[in-house]
Amino acid sequence: MSRDTVLAILDKARWAPSGDNTQDWRFELVGDAAVRVHCTDTRDHCVYDLDGHPSQISFGALLETIAIAASGHGLRADAQRDPASPLEAPVFDVNFVADATVQPSPLIPAIEQRTVQRRRMSTRPLSDTEKAAMAAAVGPGYHIQWLESFTERWRAARLMFRNAKLRLLMPEAYQTHRRIIDWGRRHSEEKVPDQALGVDRMTLKLMRWAMHSWERNARMNALLGTALPRMQMDLAPGLACAAHYVIHAHVPAQTIDDYVAAGRAVQRFWLTLTNLGLFMQPEMTPLIFARYVQQKRGFSKVPELLGMAEILARETRALVGEASSPVYMGRIGAGPAPDARSHRRPLSTLMRNR
Repeated sequence: MSRDTVLAILDKARWAPSGDNTQDWRFELVGDAAVRVHCTDTRDHCVYDLDGHPSQISFGALLETIAIAASGHGLRADAQRDPASPLEAPVFDVNFVADATVQPSPLIPAIEQRTVQRRRMSTRPLSDTEKAAMAAAVGPGYHIQWLESFTERWRAARLMFRNAKLRLLMPEAYQTHRRIIDWGRRHSEEKVPDQALGVDRMTLKLMRWAMHSWERNARMNALLGTALPRMQMDLAPGLACAAHYVIHAHVPAQTIDDYVAAGRAVQRFWLTLTNLGLFMQPEMTPLIFARYVQQKRGFSKVPELLGMAEILARETRALVGEASSPVYMGRIGAGPAPDARSHRRPLSTLMRNR
């Protein structure tokens, strides 16, 4: 095989999802049939990346996308984490092996189509066939909890609505939001375009004005409150969908390898639902802040927010189950594709060498 084949695989794989479209990985070619993937989590500057686990899920999604893209060339992609690499900057060695038993994955066409839908979706219930396909996609180590009834969707939407207030009042979250939004854009190669956020033009203008500084943001929150953006970005979309879902691991995820494996399952799930003509939006922050509370770890310099998080953690446990092991959560439904979305950096900018 040639390097051009590896580059073609990586050009597909770069479309893997990452938190806020950060694409915190770089590729290093090693010979003609291998690549070293250098990853970096964002735990040191992103309050949402608790212990790097959300980033590790993204790394798993990337490795799964590499394997799926490689199947189109009759190749098996064997990936192994370098144990000498630090946990916050893991390195994965991927070797491509010709394998006559490998058939092109039916998920290949979905790699570039897969996207986040933050706006309203159809409330058409998911069919048993659709749910069975997604259950098969996550694999035997996981199961999917569906929150489908109006009452269940209302509880999930209300949880996201309340959780958004925590995020919007938190200076630590403000720093992340300010960094990742690409203003005045329908598409963005390295951030989230503002027109994909799911709010109307007036709210978007207010948000852009407020995001100029934390002081200005706090002033607007004090004058107008946070209900309007939360209604548009959390409550209304939370009701306007087919269901919310929670992917549970049969064995609680603890190590980096557990979360990477979960990320591979999540990507198969996401690509499968894309092939079915469905869309989804991740809803990870309730799980993240519930874990902060469970571990009795602070996450903000604003003391009042800690008490708010404890209440939300109880609501999250009541929704997903006290004895559960959730690794991913979101909402799902049919409908038209979003007209604004994140794109990806060119492959040349993600390469350590050529």
